[in-house]
Amino acid sequence: MDIMDTTPLRDAYRTLLDAAATVADSGDAVPPAGEWNADQILAHVALVGAATVTAVSSVASGAVTTYDNRLAQDAWTLDRLVALAGGNAGLRDRIRIQADALCALGGPMLSEAELDTPVPTLLLSNGTLLVDEPVPLRGLLAGLAEVELPGHAKQLLALLPDGAGQDGS
Repeated sequence: MDIMDTTPLRDAYRTLLDAAATVADSGDAVPPAGEWNADQILAHVALVGAATVTAVSSVASGAVTTYDNRLAQDAWTLDRLVALAGGNAGLRDRIRIQADALCALGGPMLSEAELDTPVPTLLLSNGTLLVDEPVPLRGLLAGLAEVELPGHAKQLLALLPDGAGQDGS
């Protein structure tokens, strides 16, 4: 059995967590009007991570699953998770643990057939429909590594005053 390489996913999580720590250490990151603050971004990522862990676990257990990111965009839910996780540091810890879980589950545990399992998927961004069709489980993991996490790392760094750190430094 070929094992899915989770290195890109692990690297994307590391980049996101480094960006989150940089923003937290700056102490004065303020979002533009109408945008999420750092805690809300991290809560969103944590909710997406939880949904992904659920999808992976469901496929591994033979259960029928779906993937829907709408709850991860709900303002009340984001603020509730920030409080439940204990703020920024707690969210970063949660995301770090989710990264470890997804890299362990998504790589050595799943067979090719499981990774190819189509998962009915509904993805929205800022109210715009991005995906409304089955996506193979491996596609959900790849999307997390290639689009979702890098996008939110950039979003976090954009919160820094004068865009400091946007080049990844």
